[in-house]
Amino acid sequence: MDNRLESSESLRNKCAACFRQFNRLEHLVDHMRISYHSVHEPMCGICKKHCRSFESLREHLIGPLPKVECAKIFSGQGCNLCLTILASPNALRVHRRACQFSRLSPGLLSRMSNLGIHDDLKIDNGGTRGPQAVGLGCTMVGGGSDGSLDLCARVCLIDADENTIFHAYVKPQIPVTNYRYETTGIRPEYLRDAMPLKQMQRKIQDFLCNGEPIWKIRSRGGKSRILVGHNLDHDLECLGMDYPSLMIRYDIQTGIQDPYEECVATMRLYMRMRSQVHQVEDYPLATEAQNRNNFAVWRQNELERMTPNALFEISRSDYYCWCLDSRKVTDF
Repeated sequence: MDNRLESSESLRNKCAACFRQFNRLEHLVDHMRISYHSVHEPMCGICKKHCRSFESLREHLIGPLPKVECAKIFSGQGCNLCLTILASPNALRVHRRACQFSRLSPGLLSRMSNLGIHDDLKIDNGGTRGPQAVGLGCTMVGGGSDGSLDLCARVCLIDADENTIFHAYVKPQIPVTNYRYETTGIRPEYLRDAMPLKQMQRKIQDFLCNGEPIWKIRSRGGKSRILVGHNLDHDLECLGMDYPSLMIRYDIQTGIQDPYEECVATMRLYMRMRSQVHQVEDYPLATEAQNRNNFAVWRQNELERMTPNALFEISRSDYYCWCLDSRKVTDF
């Protein structure tokens, strides 16, 4: 193993975030211009290397070819679920009990099969710490001659604490030809006196917008609610609703059929990502006007005189980190 110290020139051309080295300083500047390194990237708790994704961080720690020094420490003090490094094996055991999500109560689907309307949709005009997040889940039955047309027949909304806000059956606008009972648990009698789809649309839309016109909704500083769910484009389409994509925070496909379980699964994932603690920046996005000239070509000479750490300090993220949702509205 070569134990020689890196030359000062080599250190000068080393990225302060991902540790990649370059032969020329101008190449480092070009790298920073397109990499969008930021404090919001997943970071190794041992060597402090920034990774582009959690998958990359996992590869760095426990992949087929991990960094040896980091993998050795992680094996005794690292959480395989969230990739956090703990101070000791005992602290790791305590952390794992809290880190692993608990199972949902068994038999939920059967208990909810004869569900009446649970409706706690309210407009909130009070001040809150950041925009409120709600989880949306829908269950589809089949329509059309072959039963392949998805029709929304059940809707669930939960809050960030997994409390049910709204849970009801929906009466589709066209006849149901396949109830898909094996996966939905829905029988014809459940939809007989169900809420009409149009009424459902208005109630949910008003609740999500929270008193704001839909055309005025913005990602930060408004009253509208963040929407969390799985396959949300499809759910919103079946509900006949529009909602700004900038307020949608999670969109996964799990194959789970119970809408409450869908809501809980996605809400737990969202809240975990939202709870990350990152350094506070006044203008965290590269697209914001204050940051658009940080790596402008006309600043090339100035940028080449900066240290790698200084270059990293002015670098900003090209994606919206959900930790920003937890900041106070007044911060913006």
